[in-house]
Amino acid sequence: MTALLGPAEIRGLAAELDIRPTKKLGQNFVHDPNTVRRIVDLSKVSDTDHVLEIGPGLGSLTLGLLGSGARVTAIEIDPVLATRLPVTIAERAPEARFTVRTQDALKLAAADLPDPPTHLVANLPYNVAVPVVLHLLAELPSLAHGLVMVQTEVADRMAAGPGSRIYGVPSVKIAWYGTARKVAPVPRAVFWPVPNVDSALVSFERAAEPAADRGEVFAVVDAAFAQRRKTLRAALSSWAGSGERAEAILRAAGIDPRTRGEQLEVRDFVRIAEGRALPPSV
Repeated sequence: MTALLGPAEIRGLAAELDIRPTKKLGQNFVHDPNTVRRIVDLSKVSDTDHVLEIGPGLGSLTLGLLGSGARVTAIEIDPVLATRLPVTIAERAPEARFTVRTQDALKLAAADLPDPPTHLVANLPYNVAVPVVLHLLAELPSLAHGLVMVQTEVADRMAAGPGSRIYGVPSVKIAWYGTARKVAPVPRAVFWPVPNVDSALVSFERAAEPAADRGEVFAVVDAAFAQRRKTLRAALSSWAGSGERAEAILRAAGIDPRTRGEQLEVRDFVRIAEGRALPPSV
């Protein structure tokens, strides 16, 4: 069984590396082995899976994932942490299948990973969680499943459905790729240093993407929520070219121009985006 890291080991590694966790990089290290085991269990990864982990830090979750038998590719932006991580893995899980890349996850490309990963499992820095998830889902179609730990408010927005006051751009864009749901809270006390926000786990299952131009659809989504109190006729006027043109496109898509963006599903935004290609007389 892989030996996981506890509070003493985490602090010892940090002292050895002279690391002071920074808010800029969103560094809050999980030091509770039971929490790691729970995350790995909820991720449902097995020895047939290739897991992509973002921001492995000192290796708490990495060791848990490797203990499942899965292959793990870790992406770590901090060169000090990335250099020490293989040593930790060699000490505690010498037979594990593990690779680390010193890289910004927001710049990760499919070509960087010759063996496409099947799962995303990560404790994500709160300040970049949604951009990282959206980038990876777009860049790596092989990612069929995910389980990420994020700030609770972010988790709520990622999993929100139409009609909710927190439903917005992240909700719609993630729904483009599949289904997200909030699965469990994570106590503050399992982190070092203790964050001043609550955390939660969000799971993801990929589905078939709509047969439409993603960039065009996402442009509509961005416009619809830029001023969410506005009706879609008003919110989409710049995107469409005028309020009258926006109203015509909306009516052609079967959507009341007085509707607001928070009431629409992904497929509604798809119909709106496709409507801009129709002749102006429509």
